[in-house]
Amino acid sequence: MTRIVQIAPRIGPGTGIASVVWNLERELRALGATVERFTYYDARRGKGRPWPKSRIRARLVGGWRQVWFSTVGTKRAREFIAARPDAVVFCHNNVLAGDVYINHGVLLAWMRARGRSVWEIYRNPVHVFIYLRDRIRYRGRTHRVVVALSDAGAVELRSTYHRIRPRVVVIPNGVDLERFHPPTPEERAAARQLLSLGDDERVAMFLGHEFHNKGVSFAIQGLPYAESVLLLVVGGSDDIIAAGKAEAEAHGVAERVLFIGPRGDPTPFLRGADMFVLPSASEANALVVLEALASGLPVVATPVGIAPEVVVDGVNGFLIDRTARAVGERMAQLAALDDAEIAEWRRRARESAEPYGWHGIAQRYLDLAEELLAEREHGSSGHLVARASG
Repeated sequence: MTRIVQIAPRIGPGTGIASVVWNLERELRALGATVERFTYYDARRGKGRPWPKSRIRARLVGGWRQVWFSTVGTKRAREFIAARPDAVVFCHNNVLAGDVYINHGVLLAWMRARGRSVWEIYRNPVHVFIYLRDRIRYRGRTHRVVVALSDAGAVELRSTYHRIRPRVVVIPNGVDLERFHPPTPEERAAARQLLSLGDDERVAMFLGHEFHNKGVSFAIQGLPYAESVLLLVVGGSDDIIAAGKAEAEAHGVAERVLFIGPRGDPTPFLRGADMFVLPSASEANALVVLEALASGLPVVATPVGIAPEVVVDGVNGFLIDRTARAVGERMAQLAALDDAEIAEWRRRARESAEPYGWHGIAQRYLDLAEELLAEREHGSSGHLVARASG
């Protein structure tokens, strides 16, 4: 029986990296693997403090935790791993340990995509620390394999760090095909009622907690080009939402933008929407794109992260330039579809997500773990294919 350890700051259902690791853990166990976890709180040996409510304090604590988990956490993770010599270790963030590192994003590339200058990036000492830590990670011998979540992510990784010593394989994130599914008429009616929406209203959904990088401005400013569309914005914080509302007022579309705020479960909103919009500047993977497609929503997105690998222009969505006009015109095109056409788009969206079910993705990770175990037993680095496409 294959033994696997997963390292991540937090593991649990919901969204983000914690959810990715949780789903992978669940499916690996279903495939017969023994799976253990090592988290920030394991490294702290059960000691921890509540997350601060103040945004400034939360940022300071978040930076401190990254540094602590990357340094002291690395030492304690290595002790944990040493007691399990037969395990293959998947590391998802911070810690410099493990056979496989899963790259959930490159900070430097993400900030450049947001238009940040070199000074803006490096004036934060935590950013400097992260860059130097990951330079050691990618150019050293800490890991045997680095997993990128998309072909674009692999290119981004190499363009940022230039020389990557471990082998790079591509294994995308998965999606829970049972949780995210095209809604039944009853589910759609309940979701619409929750949002006080009529049956004939066309709704575009945006989901993201960081509005600038995710491009909510382009969706808001695109509404004048899509006069029949309502925009449902899920995510954000109080100050970010306030700025979004002010922008909607300034462009005369405030009555067509509904800010929901952060929600742990996006499924009710996906069930009530007609399309999904994500004009992001950069993405490692954009799990929400897979979730939207699995929910039967055509996707309007910029060609970053996994979007160009799953969105077929004019079939299950549109790949667009990052402009308000491009977003608006494609929203208008989808809003103009009749019921039969909408049903066909929904069918194609769902079909395009089905190859990304978590069971199949977990099998790729299990195959990789078993290959690494075989190499370890033979005392050779062996040969790994450059891309685990399954």
